[in-house]
Amino acid sequence: MKYPFADLELARRLERTEARGNAQFVEARARAFPEVGAKWIEVAGAYAMFDGPGSPVTQTFGLGMSEPLTAEYFYELEQFFFARGADVFHEVCPLADPTTFALLSERGYKPIEFSNVLYRPISVDLKLDASRHEEIEVRLRRADEVDLWAATMVEGWSEFPEVADFLRDMGQVTARSQSLAFLAELDHKPIASGALTLAGDVALLAGASTIPSARRQGAQLALLEQRLRYAATQGCTIAMMVTLPGSGSQRNAERHGFRIAYTRTKWHLQGGQEPDAGL
Repeated sequence: MKYPFADLELARRLERTEARGNAQFVEARARAFPEVGAKWIEVAGAYAMFDGPGSPVTQTFGLGMSEPLTAEYFYELEQFFFARGADVFHEVCPLADPTTFALLSERGYKPIEFSNVLYRPISVDLKLDASRHEEIEVRLRRADEVDLWAATMVEGWSEFPEVADFLRDMGQVTARSQSLAFLAELDHKPIASGALTLAGDVALLAGASTIPSARRQGAQLALLEQRLRYAATQGCTIAMMVTLPGSGSQRNAERHGFRIAYTRTKWHLQGGQEPDAGL
């Protein structure tokens, strides 16, 4: 496999893919739950998403990836969130323009979280080298299986009850979005779920989970392999995923050919303060 160099050009492709995926989610949220007031805007190449106060989707992606930033750009983004009663969060790539980090510091932001962005080349004949239960089958979710897919996902994340409501809603949102939903089955019963977002030639893998009673049988491997193959048939040449640094998810991704492109930092505007436009 030939890996593209993890430079600014690749980072822009990866960041744009995740930004587009989240923008599609917000658009679908607006259709499924109009009372939330979900909306997204683009400012200087950065995508700002509002999915309700407290939602993990309510933040920006791609900040500083397209052009140098100014205090006026930051002010416009901040007002988008403040006007909706939300805190301001930016997920920032280390290859962003240097003006990004100077302004984050000047405006009172603090780093609160890190994530690794991983990538690998893909092809239609891709085969992951690991043992699995050969009777596990992976397929796209059908239109009448929205609740089934959502229930499988929620059960797969059952050890995190604090996100159960968000995940249940996510099933309805995904049904109305451009993201692709997959189910893994054993004996014709769903045991795992996963999602796939395609943007240009990059595929974003997200949302994979396996129900507790069916773990360690290769469901995640089957889901991963099938999604990668499917993305390749749709013209994608690169797949990406995002994990916590040093996590089991990162370790598993690296076992299957993913490499770390870079580590992102999530920044939070401390104290709910509203800096001025810097004019």
